[in-house]
Amino acid sequence: MINNDVMRSIRYMLDLSDAKVVEITRLADPDFPLDKADIPALLKKDGEAGALVCSDRILAHFLDGLVVHFRGRDESLPPRPVESRITNNLVLKKLRVAFQLKDVDMHETFEAAGFPLTKPELTALFRQPGHKHYRPCGDQILRNFLKGLTLRFRTGE
Repeated sequence: MINNDVMRSIRYMLDLSDAKVVEITRLADPDFPLDKADIPALLKKDGEAGALVCSDRILAHFLDGLVVHFRGRDESLPPRPVESRITNNLVLKKLRVAFQLKDVDMHETFEAAGFPLTKPELTALFRQPGHKHYRPCGDQILRNFLKGLTLRFRTGE
């Protein structure tokens, strides 16, 4: 899925202001060079005038910031390195961690979006890429997960 679409979906889901997006992103790295003025350009649709491409680096910092924002920072551990390559599987994993979703919550989220997954299908998405049962997370799966999360957060379930 395009990083800009992921960022746009999460921003809408949580009803975040531009300043809050920057604040969350900087929770992962206070010195990260993202400005409030950059956010509208990152949220524009592909091909719109003035649209900026949301790099893997920006999305990684934003997702790591979401984890810190919702779960807090464990000061006893060293800061985790920010991923250089973001995949749909990684987005799914970081959102699961940020919102503290258990398997049952994940299934309910997919079910709410009208896209039920079986237990083996879901666990395959969280395996390491070298594992024989690993399955790459397609755009449709991530899009439906974001849709299910949006229904959960916007309707107050």
